[in-house]
Amino acid sequence: MLQTLETNTPSISSAAMVVDFNASVWTARKKDRKASDDITSMNYAAKGVANVSKNLLGDCEELRAVQKFASNVRNTHYSMTMPWSDNGSRLLTTAQYFRYNEVMTELQNEFHSLVTAFLQEYEWEITQAQAKLGDMFNRDEYPTRDGLEDKFAFRVSYMPLPDAGDFRIDVGNEALEQIKSQYETHYTKAIQTAMNDIWHKLHDNLTTLVRQLDVNDEGKGNRLYDSVFDRAIELTDMLGTCNVTQDSQMEAMRRKLEQALYGLNLDKIKNSPSLREDTRKNLSAALAALPSLDM
Repeated sequence: MLQTLETNTPSISSAAMVVDFNASVWTARKKDRKASDDITSMNYAAKGVANVSKNLLGDCEELRAVQKFASNVRNTHYSMTMPWSDNGSRLLTTAQYFRYNEVMTELQNEFHSLVTAFLQEYEWEITQAQAKLGDMFNRDEYPTRDGLEDKFAFRVSYMPLPDAGDFRIDVGNEALEQIKSQYETHYTKAIQTAMNDIWHKLHDNLTTLVRQLDVNDEGKGNRLYDSVFDRAIELTDMLGTCNVTQDSQMEAMRRKLEQALYGLNLDKIKNSPSLREDTRKNLSAALAALPSLDM
């Protein structure tokens, strides 16, 4: 008999979705078996204890740019989403979707431009690598340009978040209750982990910003960085867009930070010692008011 699993967990299916991001990039690295065996033999070591990995293109600037860019995109993806499942899927709020989609679309276009620039230089880089690798060069280890193109990919996929109260399964009553309990625990923990992620990000950011706003005994302030200040503004917005549980404490913190940072920029802070100190005090108070979360 097909039964409906009804849970008491809070449902956020209408306020968020699951997003997966993956960027594939060719590493251009290959194990050189002959060199590995030679190193082992030269050192009278047991077979298999040493591996020589060679960079097929030496130091290719265009490929390095693609690899670095993909890593930065992954960081952007993490910064705009929250953890959700062990397989790497992230939670994206509907309020954040349009901004996230806009940013990732722009990054995807830039990624493909960088890949195209690399592919245009690929054959030339192979000729350069031959001189760099010497006897370690093996032309058969290099894929064709068409084959190489398939090694680069940029994928973003969205999926609806399952409703906690919509879980149908054909089992007996006893098993159904057990699954219900397990699912409630998992779902509630996943939501709490996602919310805690925002608090942790905010804690780290405010800790850094407050330290940068501090001055020494001689009245000289520490160096301020735009990236840290801009991140504080971004996280303040995320306290609203990512508050899928309608947490009153999170909303109160958003209002506190919004009031502390309203109309400010680093130029104003740098040019006014009193404003710098007021901002430091306000953000220090906000930092002290954050939930502990074992931080």
